[in-house]
Amino acid sequence: MAELKCILWDVDGTLADTERDGHRVAFNMAFEEAGLDRRWDVETYGELLTVTGGKERMKFDMERGGMPDMPYEKITALHARKTIHYQTLIADGLIPLRAGVLRLLEKAYAEGITLGISTTTTPAALDALIEHSLGKEWFERFAVLAAGDIVPLKKPAPDIYNYAMQELGVSPENTLALEDSGNGWLSAHGAGIKCVITINDYTAKQDFTGADLVVSELGEAERDSIQVLSNPHALDDLHHVTLSHLKNIMAS
Repeated sequence: MAELKCILWDVDGTLADTERDGHRVAFNMAFEEAGLDRRWDVETYGELLTVTGGKERMKFDMERGGMPDMPYEKITALHARKTIHYQTLIADGLIPLRAGVLRLLEKAYAEGITLGISTTTTPAALDALIEHSLGKEWFERFAVLAAGDIVPLKKPAPDIYNYAMQELGVSPENTLALEDSGNGWLSAHGAGIKCVITINDYTAKQDFTGADLVVSELGEAERDSIQVLSNPHALDDLHHVTLSHLKNIMAS
């Protein structure tokens, strides 16, 4: 029977609903600032989310004729400006944590479960979210912050999860991932770890076949019950996801 010893969290769409009203808006601000005649509307950005990584999304959009041709150095510079705009949005309190995130983080930390981040977002964007949405104490509470280009291949490759587990010295059978996307699920699965999915508007129709739990959100006790989309472990009382539910997933 496997014991839950480590939880690795994705960031964008999992800790907070950052994509539509955060990253997308920041990209458009950077495009306008650079004088580019290109804006990503909600639908377009949803299409681009199939590509993991902001610089990679711009390159993909350029190659399909959306953005004008530019050298990779300009893409990198644009992405840096986008990150600055994103940090401002976070600092202004425009992107709160998703329901249940802080509750589960605090409960797991109190019980001595190792907590880490495994994300493709940039370290600067991650730092802004932690500082302004969680609190500076979480820089110490997360035992690893695996982010951005720290590994050669981004999700759906398993590299970022393998890196985090190696840094922490934990094994896949004792580690659980919290994700929101198909690419995230594939990354966790490829690393051999169990995975809970909290969907959002962009990822609701993606394929999560094989995931250990798929829900609309983690939820809160005082709110309406969450929507359970897949519950292969037959967990009981899923009004909201608790640490006990996550432990039961690991033990089953």
